[in-house]
Amino acid sequence: MNNHLKLVILDRDGTINQASEEFVKSPEEWHPLPGALEAISRLNHAGFHVVLATNQSGLGRGLFDMGALNAVHAHMLKALATLGGRIDAIFYCPHAAEEGCSCRKPAPGLLQQIEERYGLSLTGVPYVGDSLRDMLAAQAAGCVPHLVLSGRHAMVDPARLPPEFPRNTRVHADLMAFADHLLAAAESSPIPPRSPTP
Repeated sequence: MNNHLKLVILDRDGTINQASEEFVKSPEEWHPLPGALEAISRLNHAGFHVVLATNQSGLGRGLFDMGALNAVHAHMLKALATLGGRIDAIFYCPHAAEEGCSCRKPAPGLLQQIEERYGLSLTGVPYVGDSLRDMLAAQAAGCVPHLVLSGRHAMVDPARLPPEFPRNTRVHADLMAFADHLLAAAESSPIPPRSPTP
């Protein structure tokens, strides 16, 4: 186990790529947000491991199958690789909302899977997403919630978040602005290594 893992967890739709009410069902429908892939590459080059945690209820609703989801992710990873970036692992919830699973955000199940996979506590690990669901899942898992205004909450006033958001939610214009924030903070006070859970 790597005792010095620096981890960042990201949502996908509205954080890395444009969200769609009709779901992203094919590589052709996947469009990166401006600067998002460059931001991931910057994080990688600064020593951060990037992991995705994404609700994909279109699977449970039968709107696309695993082959289509894998094709979207292969397309995303290839686009990222051309910029020298990578995503270490992708955790997704395949269930529809009515299935009552424990992994669909705002439940913390996906983040707990990441915790188990890497054998470390997520306390203090940044989680970046574009929705209230993301922020609540982050809070439940002990992560630091970072809201980006590039998706579902684009019109939120960063100075006056609605009261349902966790009080420690940090707000950024987009993923690049988050990367700027995190890297500046890491330079001023290096992030301590994550320790494995006993």
